[in-house]
Amino acid sequence: MRTLRARSADVVGIDVLPSPFTDAVGSIADPRFVGQHMRGVAAVLHAATLHKPHVATHSNQAFVDTNVTGTLNLLEAATREKARSFVFTSTTSTFGDALTPPKGAPAAWITEDVVPIPKNIYGATKRAAEDLCQLFHRNHGLDCLVLRTSRFFPEEDDVAERRSAYADDNLKINELLYRRVDIADVVDAHLLAIAKAPELHWGKFIITATSPFTLEDCAALGRDAPFVVARYFSDFPKLYARHQWKMLATFDRVYVNERARRLLGWQPAYDFGRALRAVASGEDYQSPLARAVGAKGYHRA
Repeated sequence: MRTLRARSADVVGIDVLPSPFTDAVGSIADPRFVGQHMRGVAAVLHAATLHKPHVATHSNQAFVDTNVTGTLNLLEAATREKARSFVFTSTTSTFGDALTPPKGAPAAWITEDVVPIPKNIYGATKRAAEDLCQLFHRNHGLDCLVLRTSRFFPEEDDVAERRSAYADDNLKINELLYRRVDIADVVDAHLLAIAKAPELHWGKFIITATSPFTLEDCAALGRDAPFVVARYFSDFPKLYARHQWKMLATFDRVYVNERARRLLGWQPAYDFGRALRAVASGEDYQSPLARAVGAKGYHRA
């Protein structure tokens, strides 16, 4: 919404919470609310969701209401309004148990061809929503692209063990190697998807920072990630030592964004190498947009 408004686009923002960028407050689980605010739309960016941290605060039914029924309401309204593009913000969490190989095994090489194995209600409902998107493309001709985003939120890690073991910036910069993306690059991917949907018609894309690794690195990443990282970034050990940071001992997965770069024409700007250069020069490794948005937390209502 920030970016589209800055471009003077004719946009309507809906959310369950008020904000300077929200035009109408309500739930996408309410079909009347959705219908009222979807009149005349040409494109839909559907980013509304209950997230993984909500598993601890919301019921399974709440996840179904928002992530599945809400998606259905938006798809039906988009079809009625003959929208030219529907872009669904999904998540790499849909891959679930496919992301965690046994200890000591090679890191999982995660492309769009990996079959998801959802491991919680979040992943299951996001996968169901993806299937609804495909159904509406198949049966109603709705041009729909699914963007499976990796981590881009600035909130602290939801795993206490990691929060205690790593400085927050240290952990997030590590994740840029294999499972994180800056929000500015996420926005660029969504705007490209709006434009590309009428050409591509249907597709799923992993949206993550470009990793330096290859498939051949996966075995070593599962045993000794710092050794592999140092092969690509010889200056990282000294820089990390200066900041008293540490690299993760192993990586369990590597997300691959090749399809998004090739078919969407996406060129993510914020990766591990850029972050290292920023830290070395005393600058913020995040994009200006990420700093402007900041941390919002996860709503409880």
